[in-house]
Amino acid sequence: MLFEELNLIEPILKALQAEGYTNPTPIQEQSIPTILTGKDLLGCAQTGTGKTAAFAIPMLQLLNKEHANTKGPKPIRALVLTPTRELAIQIEESFKAYGKNLPLRHLVIFGGVGQKAQTDALHRGVDILIATPGRLLDLMSQGFINLKDVEIFVLDEADRMLDMGFIHDVKKTIAKLPVKRQTLFFSATMPPEIQKLANTILTEPMKVEVTPVSSTAEKIQQSIYYVDKNDKKSLLIHILKDKTIATALVFTRTKHGADRIVKDLIKVGVKAEAIHGNKSQNARQRALTNFKAKTTRILVATDIAARGIDVDELTHVINYELPNVPETYVHRIGRTGRAGNSGISFSFCDGEEKEYLDDIEKLIAIKIPVQEDHPYAMTWQSLLSAAAASKAKGKSKPSRGGRQERTEHKPNMSGARKPSGNGGGGGGNRRFNNSRPKAKTD
Repeated sequence: MLFEELNLIEPILKALQAEGYTNPTPIQEQSIPTILTGKDLLGCAQTGTGKTAAFAIPMLQLLNKEHANTKGPKPIRALVLTPTRELAIQIEESFKAYGKNLPLRHLVIFGGVGQKAQTDALHRGVDILIATPGRLLDLMSQGFINLKDVEIFVLDEADRMLDMGFIHDVKKTIAKLPVKRQTLFFSATMPPEIQKLANTILTEPMKVEVTPVSSTAEKIQQSIYYVDKNDKKSLLIHILKDKTIATALVFTRTKHGADRIVKDLIKVGVKAEAIHGNKSQNARQRALTNFKAKTTRILVATDIAARGIDVDELTHVINYELPNVPETYVHRIGRTGRAGNSGISFSFCDGEEKEYLDDIEKLIAIKIPVQEDHPYAMTWQSLLSAAAASKAKGKSKPSRGGRQERTEHKPNMSGARKPSGNGGGGGGNRRFNNSRPKAKTD
């Protein structure tokens, strides 16, 4: 199928042609016609499936059809709520690209930066607002934003909202929306809490589901490296000696770990930057821009960025540390192998992470090949012995949920195991699980 067959208007088709788009992805092919009819939609699709275009393109057409070129500030007619700053920025870039031939105004707002530029733009009038929950509610409380005229509401990455502790903020936002509206609900996974939320805000929705959430892209070549924890840095440096790896996205579980890896790589002449929740918005955006432009070879990220990074032709993802939630592995390696391209994923597994690997392989229903052709290769038996020796010296295995000071955020996804203790933080996330403190990422 071609985009021309989806009854799209000429200005949008020209914009898509300029972007090099000819054939819609499965979620675009199924979603666009439904959204154009004005029906609610429940989309279950993981990253890399073309989800943003699936809702942005028909929204632009619907809003343009009813566009009124009146004087004075424009009311907000569409709201896209998304969990992270990076994802919000990329969604706004998509609206800008697909709607460049239309007279519609769009704005992205998020926390971590001054609000004046955002409030000035709101005063001038905006048709489409893309926002993260914290800044949206903040500006609403100050009287800068009124949602009474919203015709289309998009809740993007709903499970990520739950994962990061934003569901209460989402519900507060929904309460301010008109009852009569079109709602588009997207989530990569559908845990019970998310399904319940979808049932309460959608009216007779059309359901679109592409690529089972437990699967990994067939075009991603996956490998596991059994390696002692103390040798991970050396193994990473060894792998990056391969100059055919032009750029790589490296994932770690902790903010401090990400910064440490960057320092280690810079010492050996590899240009690297980190992106995580402790970085300022400007620093995060600069690092992402440099990585996209390939002026930075290696971007080291925590899981807050797992769904917020969209880089064309990214060939390699490296899991320096395995995630303790198996679904996160799927989202991490999904940064490569996008839009039909092939990709490569390397994962390091030390003696304390084998249980995480078992959970990942159970979820994706495949046995990931073990890579043994490297100077730090170990058999699982020798790795187990090394881990046992470390424990005998008093080094205990990290808890599955991790401690607040160790992990970027506390997963709360369907199938994830409960963390031990109280999650290492005071006050928990009272919304769903008292052991999971809210991550301050907005």
